Amino acid sequence: MGSATAYYLLNQQPELSVVVVEKDPTYEKSSTVLSDGNQRVQFNLKENIQMSLYGNEVYKTFAQVMAVDGKEVNISFRGEGNLFIVNDEGKDAALEGLRRQQDLGAEVRWLEPSEVKALYPAYNLKDCAGATFGPQDGTVSPFDLLMAYRNKAISLGATYLEAEVACLTRSGGEVTGAKLKDGEHISASVVLASAGVWVNQITEPIGVKLPIKGIKRQVYFIRSHIQTPERLPALFLPTGNYLFHEAEGNFSTGGALPGDSETLDDFRCSRDRFEEHVWPVLAAYLPELEQLKMVKMWAGLYALNTLDANGIIGEWPEVKGLYVAGGFSGHGFQQCHAVGRYLSECILGQELSLDLSILSPQRILDNKPVYENPSRLI
Repeated sequence: MGSATAYYLLNQQPELSVVVVEKDPTYEKSSTVLSDGNQRVQFNLKENIQMSLYGNEVYKTFAQVMAVDGKEVNISFRGEGNLFIVNDEGKDAALEGLRRQQDLGAEVRWLEPSEVKALYPAYNLKDCAGATFGPQDGTVSPFDLLMAYRNKAISLGATYLEAEVACLTRSGGEVTGAKLKDGEHISASVVLASAGVWVNQITEPIGVKLPIKGIKRQVYFIRSHIQTPERLPALFLPTGNYLFHEAEGNFSTGGALPGDSETLDDFRCSRDRFEEHVWPVLAAYLPELEQLKMVKMWAGLYALNTLDANGIIGEWPEVKGLYVAGGFSGHGFQQCHAVGRYLSECILGQELSLDLSILSPQRILDNKPVYENPSRLI
């Protein structure tokens, strides 16, 4: 979010002074880099669909637009498609979302169980009342996309400062900048707080409390006996588990569990979690996964918006110049293009290309949640 916003700001006004404060330029614990990097238009909320549609447009020319010194970037976009299995309980909401997606021009279609089986032969149709399939959806390399925005922003004049913010600063009803851990103060009339699960550490000292907490999520890379000549779509089960086909019999998998811990610094992985809770579910839906080898695993932090699990985007109503981008609850990576553009337009006072005001921080103060499809657990 920070790098995308920096790019859009400088692309519009090259004379701006833009500083991105980054405490870890290796991004070892970055939620972006540790994510699975999925891109989808299959949402129920109109604004979420619109953001994804814009992302799809961005990817068409991303390699060329983000080129620096004539060197194009490669973000390894795989348009394998996303297949969301729908059970009886979730069918009405899925069909409602499908109609909205199609009305907005998204290429998504409904599949009957027999069509699902033809597309994904390894799946035994457990709990399947049908599925929604987005053939233009797919996965992207999060690290490569992040570095593309970072490098392009730097080429346009952004300064990336390796430092840690202790807290933001304000005077009355206006933001004044950020105080660093080493005592230095960066003065600024506009500040974007996009620190992921750690955002409250820098905003609470100036009286801004966001409904965001860090939840540890784990990803597992497995090797199976499933053989297919073509890459399978990304599979999303009604349980909240997902399965991304990497190559041959290799998959990455994960999903939420009720016992996932709240944390800001715990990146330990649990093999027991996989063997006791993830593997049995996968095997129930894909019998060929009763035998597999878990090759590696990693953990990342998921910025959960506890109000409504949607992004918080825009200026904080009580502090002029303080903008927020956070709490995206698992779909922030794919929305960075639209959010970066939107925040840039808001900051510069330009006409909005896409109105995202429904996701404004004002709804936090008003306690008026904006919900996505309640049956979609990803």
